[in-house]
Amino acid sequence: MIQFFDAPVLGIESSCDETSAAVTVGSKVLSNVVSSQADLHRKYGGVIPELASRAHVEAMIPVITEALQTANMSIGDIGAIAVTNRPGLIGALSVGVSASKALAWAHKIPLIGVHHLEGHLLSVFANQDVPPKLPSIALIVSGGHTEVVFVSGIGEYKILVETLDDAAGEAFDKSARLLGLPSASGIEVQRAAMGANPKRYSLPIALPGDDAHFSFSGLKTAVLRLVEREGESLNKNDAAASVQHAIVEALVAKTIRAAQSVGCHSIWVVGGVSANESLRTKMKSACDSIGASLFVPDFQFCTDNAAMIALAGSARLAKGDRSDFDLDCLPNSPL
Repeated sequence: MIQFFDAPVLGIESSCDETSAAVTVGSKVLSNVVSSQADLHRKYGGVIPELASRAHVEAMIPVITEALQTANMSIGDIGAIAVTNRPGLIGALSVGVSASKALAWAHKIPLIGVHHLEGHLLSVFANQDVPPKLPSIALIVSGGHTEVVFVSGIGEYKILVETLDDAAGEAFDKSARLLGLPSASGIEVQRAAMGANPKRYSLPIALPGDDAHFSFSGLKTAVLRLVEREGESLNKNDAAASVQHAIVEALVAKTIRAAQSVGCHSIWVVGGVSANESLRTKMKSACDSIGASLFVPDFQFCTDNAAMIALAGSARLAKGDRSDFDLDCLPNSPL
């Protein structure tokens, strides 16, 4: 059973291109404010680290202020601050960590650094009246990460399945670009796939005989070849549905087999790609078939957000963990 800190926690997230602040009490989310930089970076085809850092500086104080106001609190009501300090863009992380240190020092309250992926893991507890049970199997699936993790407690994680190359979210985004969809994002693939034929084009499902690894680089190559071969005759909607089918089938099959291998009947799906409706539907069906319970965060807690950081920090604080003011930022860090 995971316990949470007994006072309000202010969470701050700035690991990539969202500036976010949130206030939680226990597992209840009182506010969760996100300022996205998507429009800023879209014309460059990806996140520009220096621009991201500058945008975080501009947005940080307004976002924190709004989070406190929405929660009907002042900084004096906050019992601790949780901030993402790893992994991520080093400049972007530094903005959030610096702001958190300043607030914690000025108001003499505890500070805790949080691993971004641990935040995603704990997002399943947001506003849950009946919390997930431990141990559990968690599929972390986003633009930068795709792995299946055995979760037995806070800080007690074992990776059972990991990607050899690209993450599933990256495969969605690159496929959207190759198909010429309105923007290079997984949500565009989902939109295009609605009502389309997922069997129209045969695309590879990653490593069907390997239960320890994902691989999506081959799928991206196959989509490129499909686009080149079909040319103007390509049905983009059916192609999008075929891409989505290939990715979701691999994610669901390997997660379910991992759960069966350890005899686990609680399955979490977290990270940005957990918002995909096809993944949610097919994972629910697969869980039902083996008698497992499925936990997926509300849509607002799937992509990067500070509520998940506050929850992970709260769980760490409840264990007695604290960070010093020499808390550093790390661009890479294993879970």
